Amino acid sequence: MKKLFLSFLMMLTLLPLAAANKYDNPDTIVVSRDGTGEFRTIDEAIEVCRAFMDYSKVIYVKKGVYKEKLILPSWLTNITICGEDRDNTIITWDDHANIKMPVGGLDSEAAVKGKPMGTFRTYTLKVQGSYITLKNITIENNAAKLGQAVSLHLEGDHILVQNCRLLGNQDTVYTGIAHNRSAFYDCYIEGTTDFIFGPGRAWFENCEIRSKANSYITAASSPAGQEYGYVFNKCKLTAEPGVDKVYLGRPWRPYAATLFMNCEMGSHIRPEGWHNWGKQSNEQTARYSEYNNHGAGAATKGRVAWSRQLTKKEAAKVTIKNVFGEEAW
Repeated sequence: MKKLFLSFLMMLTLLPLAAANKYDNPDTIVVSRDGTGEFRTIDEAIEVCRAFMDYSKVIYVKKGVYKEKLILPSWLTNITICGEDRDNTIITWDDHANIKMPVGGLDSEAAVKGKPMGTFRTYTLKVQGSYITLKNITIENNAAKLGQAVSLHLEGDHILVQNCRLLGNQDTVYTGIAHNRSAFYDCYIEGTTDFIFGPGRAWFENCEIRSKANSYITAASSPAGQEYGYVFNKCKLTAEPGVDKVYLGRPWRPYAATLFMNCEMGSHIRPEGWHNWGKQSNEQTARYSEYNNHGAGAATKGRVAWSRQLTKKEAAKVTIKNVFGEEAW
């Protein structure tokens, strides 16, 4: 009898492990709002992923609106979040920088009641892990135009964003860590002011960059020792009706590095192209350049004297391999 009781206890002990091991393999985890998947929320799927995986795992998200504020922590790697349908699989949240913080704050940080949240807590999705792919999905911050409101906040390295919609107003996409790399292919990115910003290295290819207000597209803060910041290749710059005075960028920090090449620029792009953020000293340090762009906003005659037009030889060196290093993407 005693042996039977001990065996029963051992079985009870192993049950949680067996349940956990269901997801401790390269399988796809399905998320669906209607209950037809393994989980109803993306957060639940993230929770069962093993730390520092040396294999790939896919979180497949069926169509629906997922009102979630999500973090992929630094110990999660080799994960793909893939939507069933880009336009109809939506992760959305609505924090903005001027929301008053509750007692205790967010992200385990103490906060005084009534203190504004600030830009860097407003994310809808924060990616701290590396080797992460986001595919066929919409990430949205649908806060009212009351301040900075980040949709996608990136801190990990080697992040691929493919065929996604990134929706917001001010500060839509934040590349938050210097030298870390992210690549955006075939994406739609919209915003009002500085809606692509930060110190990280990022490559944008075949993306539509849509301005929703007369303001600035980029606000890079590349450090002085980082050769590349943002590179836009074969992108299309568009604007909403009535928007006709947009700058390509302004330097959030003095050594901001941004390049537009082989892009189509609409008439909403200002002839000057670039802004110094009200500091003449930035004109000596900011690294703003263009090459082989076309469209009504691409004329080089009126560009500020402190920006550059690359030569063919210089432009030939700007490849994703050279921007990101030897590692294949």
